[in-house]
Amino acid sequence: MTYIYDSIIVGGGVIGGSIAFHLARRGKKVLLLEKNVLAGESSRAAAGMLGAQAELESSSPLFPLAKKSREMFPNIAAALKELSGMDIELVNKGMFKVALNDEQAEELKRKVEIHRSHGEQADWLSAEDVKNHEPLLSHSVLGAMFLPKDGQVSAHRLSLAFFSAAAVLGAEVKEFAAVHTFLIEKDRVNGVRTNCGDYFSENVIVASGAWSAELLKDFGMVLDTYPVKGECFSVVTTRPLLEKTIFAKGCYLVPKAGGRTIVGATEHPHTFNKKVSVAGVFSLMDKARRIVPSIVDSELECTWAGIRPQTGDGLPYLGEHPKYRGLFIAAGHFRNGILLSPITGELAAQWADGQAVPELEPFRVDRSFPSFIT
Repeated sequence: MTYIYDSIIVGGGVIGGSIAFHLARRGKKVLLLEKNVLAGESSRAAAGMLGAQAELESSSPLFPLAKKSREMFPNIAAALKELSGMDIELVNKGMFKVALNDEQAEELKRKVEIHRSHGEQADWLSAEDVKNHEPLLSHSVLGAMFLPKDGQVSAHRLSLAFFSAAAVLGAEVKEFAAVHTFLIEKDRVNGVRTNCGDYFSENVIVASGAWSAELLKDFGMVLDTYPVKGECFSVVTTRPLLEKTIFAKGCYLVPKAGGRTIVGATEHPHTFNKKVSVAGVFSLMDKARRIVPSIVDSELECTWAGIRPQTGDGLPYLGEHPKYRGLFIAAGHFRNGILLSPITGELAAQWADGQAVPELEPFRVDRSFPSFIT
């Protein structure tokens, strides 16, 4: 078999883009295939939060990877800017995780102590202290956990910058190239069959988000994954409503450049329907109004929904197929695809290069949740 590419990546979201970039940076010949447009699904819909501490428990096996990935962003931002000319709009102003009742306040205070006991930066701020930082917050905010290292980026710009930088480094990127099946010979993958023809490579990496399970089901694997729709809306104000990201139970507000604020996100599991419901937007507006009352006077910019890939145990699948050598999976990042994109790209580049990656043991694709077809 003559391989044309070192690696073929299936999926043109932020995860696939990061893998292509990291492989191309290692000098590998890479082909990335996307069945529609690049960054057209959850990578476009995401608010771009880098909430390693806000989103994840310190006891989660995903937490160490999330921290490493968060720390990679300054260097990633610089490298992508140099190669692609694109600014991913990295903002490192920290994040407030706010309490709206006494029970939430006690829980957040407990988490502050847990973070500190693990050597992480976290502080509890009283309601008065929080309002000194964010004067438009309502009196319903009883205090907040301040996480100075949790930041944000432009999710869409990050994704596009990965593709552009990978292309500058020699990767081929094809849109509207749908993978129909994998080419297998003697229990080893050697390429893919698409609507554009056959492509051959030493390995294939499936990074198709919520659509990954459908691709893999005919090849001895039923991943325990399911889609989760998340609805969002954005508003525009003459003066910014907030300086820092506000994370609350069931709602977040992310300030962007130009007076924009993104508000999200609902969670509707087991659907690929991306229609935005009045009920979903109304629920988010009501929660946002409780946190920042003056948001009701802002201009509604737009609404949208994205489909996020969740797994049964809440952990992504990262690693090689248990039967077919050279077939790798990087899927199921749920709400943390943007945050985890740099570390996933780096680790995927290592495994595709034949290196052992012990950090991936908790995320192996043959753990108890998947079942395998005989």
